[in-house]
Amino acid sequence: MRLISLKGSQRTLWSIGLALIAATAASAQSRIVLPAGSVIIVRTTAPLHSASVKTGQTFETTVEEAVGIDEYSVIPAGSRIRGTVTVASPATRQQSGVIEVVFDRLSLPDGSTFPITGKLTSTDSAERRQIESDPNARVVLVGGRSGIGGAIAGAGSQAGANNILAALGGLLSSGRNVDVPTGTALAVELERPVTLRGGRRIRGTDASTIYTAPERIRSAQQTLARLNYYRGPISGRLDDATRNALFAFQVDRGLRGTGNLDGRTAQALGLNLGVGGTLAGTVLSPTQASAVRRDAQFLVTRQRTDLGGSSVGRLNPTRTYAQGDLDLWFALSAFADNALLYEHVVTNDGNRDAAVLAGRSLADAARRVDTAMQNTRASTQVQSGWATVRRTIGNLEATPVN
Repeated sequence: MRLISLKGSQRTLWSIGLALIAATAASAQSRIVLPAGSVIIVRTTAPLHSASVKTGQTFETTVEEAVGIDEYSVIPAGSRIRGTVTVASPATRQQSGVIEVVFDRLSLPDGSTFPITGKLTSTDSAERRQIESDPNARVVLVGGRSGIGGAIAGAGSQAGANNILAALGGLLSSGRNVDVPTGTALAVELERPVTLRGGRRIRGTDASTIYTAPERIRSAQQTLARLNYYRGPISGRLDDATRNALFAFQVDRGLRGTGNLDGRTAQALGLNLGVGGTLAGTVLSPTQASAVRRDAQFLVTRQRTDLGGSSVGRLNPTRTYAQGDLDLWFALSAFADNALLYEHVVTNDGNRDAAVLAGRSLADAARRVDTAMQNTRASTQVQSGWATVRRTIGNLEATPVN
């Protein structure tokens, strides 16, 4: 009996140990870091008026959209971020009102709270350039100026309300109070990383998901560099240069300028960053893949017409052809077939790794067209059309081989 009991006890202890190890591992895996520099859009739940607000007063904002990190939801929509007024100066006849705020606490709908260190920033390009011109600037709301919540202006880095007012100088000349209505959108930039618990697994690309994995950042850097927004190293690090490039791209594309590599920006860049993949590389969006297929099919028809061929492939019996003429026709035909297959993989398969590999195959087919193009004199329409295709699939060319 003792021997059996001992074995049973050992088995129980072993099971408990395994459970503790599994729980610890699961806990470690569920911790997700929202990096410094991330921007979260919130909306005020009550008005802020420089005529009545007091220094030290707190206020609540709600998170506009759910925030995810890579493959996991971390901040549900409706979560709250607390702000604190650090400077409050009402307007006078000679001087506009000023409010400075910071953000110090994130509260999730389940009741859990996390301390944060956040500051006010802007999604407006002009305001953002002003803020970034001085890395030590303090961002404050100023009455009587256009922009988010009344106005945003970079003030001096010195502490104290008087120093801030002195730094703003002529910006205060309108003599109007800050008036931030309920529901005003504000941009909160994290000054320090925040460790959160991973929630549900995101099954697909979500518009507000922030991508931070090195291979995803690397893909964005490659595309931004090709589009002349980014001139730094392809490092896979989400540094200031990469955030600035993302911000400039977002503003030019009519997206909200945050500097985050989010789902909307990834789609605009042509990056398919869906979950479930392990290979580093870029995937065209379904819309881009369809455009490449259509352009390729047009080029096949255009080249056949230039050769005097019929729709069934019959060529002009009185014309003398060069080898390069036929090589280009065949290469374009093969590329068009490959582009159709690639479109099917991207649109219907749902396997990101397969889409990365298919992109590499499509890039190989494109190089064969390049070679054929060099060995013949194609028409201006074919050359121009192929240049368009090349620009669209250029980021596939830069995909690293794992």
